[in-house]
Amino acid sequence: MVEDDPTVAEVVTGYLSRAGYTTEHAADGFAALDRAASFRPHLVVLDLMLPGIDGLEVCRRLRGTDDGPAVPVVMLTARGEEADRILGLELGADDYVTKPFSPRELVLRIGSVLRRAESAPPTAVSSPVLRAGDLTADPGGRRADRGGRELSLTTREFDLLVFLMRNPGRVFSREELLQRVWGWEFGDLSTVTVHVRRLREKIEADPAAPRLVTTVWGAGYRFDPAGGETDADTGTVPTDQEAPLDGTAPTDDETPPEGRRRT
Repeated sequence: MVEDDPTVAEVVTGYLSRAGYTTEHAADGFAALDRAASFRPHLVVLDLMLPGIDGLEVCRRLRGTDDGPAVPVVMLTARGEEADRILGLELGADDYVTKPFSPRELVLRIGSVLRRAESAPPTAVSSPVLRAGDLTADPGGRRADRGGRELSLTTREFDLLVFLMRNPGRVFSREELLQRVWGWEFGDLSTVTVHVRRLREKIEADPAAPRLVTTVWGAGYRFDPAGGETDADTGTVPTDQEAPLDGTAPTDDETPPEGRRRT
């Protein structure tokens, strides 16, 4: 628990202790990094506005270590602006809770993140290797590559890729992906948006014009195994250039590409 407000820290650590968690507290960014190195936490609850170095830099440094899987991070902060949420998620935060908050809800979110992070990967026997053109994902070995080059995916990016590859051609809304990939019944939908964009940056030949993970306006995302084909091969246009089926204005990153800068 990284929090410079002693009252908030006391309340949260009390709730976590009663929920069965062993909790350590750090009051600033430097102490957080030192404590994380020695305590080896399974999850970090991280405030953004900290003395010393801020929470975003703490998250960046935690994610920059190479000694094992990245520790899950739940950001807890009064800075609820969308830009701050997006930046935190891009740095690898698994969830984002704004103050004022319900300690009970925070404990539930922490439990959800931990269950997802600690769930055992399926065996190779029950999870065959998935292929789409030169893109390959091995759920048993938790490895993915494209064109023979191994992809560096986070745990959640890999889970998202495997889920989409197992359900080719089907459209999933961000709410559905949040429930079925993250295991959350509630949460910031920006989490899905950011992870889709980061996944595209790693698997698409041109992330600005995605063909594997495409956007269906006003509906969600779809995995297209034939995404490497050209328009001439398929006689169709990419999904991001199709008109919305319901005639309504798309929202968030489902907005039309014309005049849009992808974020």
